[in-house]
Amino acid sequence: MREALIEIAQAAGQAILAIYERDFVVEQKADQSPLTEADLASHQQIVAALTELTPEVPILSEESAEIPYAQRSTWSRYWLIDPLDGTKEFIRRNGEFTVNIALIEQGRPVLGVVLVPVSGVCYIGEVGVGAWKQQPNGEQVRIQASQCCQQPLRVVASRSHVSAGLQQVLDRIGEHQLVSMGSSLKLCLVAEGAADVYPRLGPTCEWDTAAAQAVVEAAGGQVTDLTGQPLRYNQQDSLLNPHFLVFADRAAVAAWEL
Repeated sequence: MREALIEIAQAAGQAILAIYERDFVVEQKADQSPLTEADLASHQQIVAALTELTPEVPILSEESAEIPYAQRSTWSRYWLIDPLDGTKEFIRRNGEFTVNIALIEQGRPVLGVVLVPVSGVCYIGEVGVGAWKQQPNGEQVRIQASQCCQQPLRVVASRSHVSAGLQQVLDRIGEHQLVSMGSSLKLCLVAEGAADVYPRLGPTCEWDTAAAQAVVEAAGGQVTDLTGQPLRYNQQDSLLNPHFLVFADRAAVAAWEL
């Protein structure tokens, strides 16, 4: 299943790059977030491939999120995808966007693939089995979240979303190294031990985090809300996440008083 998902993500990545390398039109969704033809091309590619791979498993995508909760609540197992995570980064052409595919079982992400189309790097995580970083040549290296946070603390922040709450916490923790990054790559930095903590104190949706959460947890890290409970999926009508923290060493989140 892992190898099949990598291939599906790579095919979607190629569809995205074909549009990335030329001019494209940017539209606005009802919530004012941007939408490009690359989002839709990747969505169609992934949905068709997953339907062929597992026809019995339902699919929830950012681009087909209107499925009512009355229907979704009956799902014990489903695919959750973000065909193009980081559309703003795609528009800015900085390469920091991803393809996210996650398998959710009983509200928890158990398998996830996060592909970076521009670099060809792919993160893979299967909870209880392990996590890997795959290079464009296909070489896979097992990754592990850092179980002992470094000094100064390496904090990941969103490139497109800065909150006053985050700045207040950064002021409280004192000396730190701030790394800005777009899309779900922020979680992957913690998963591979390149950062100690990613605090998200702004809005995200479930498809933004599910695949990378599987990678983080498979690599020995945690993704929790501000009360210390793991993020869960498809538990209510809203598909918005609460504010959350990504870490491996609990000392990295001491400033949040968990």
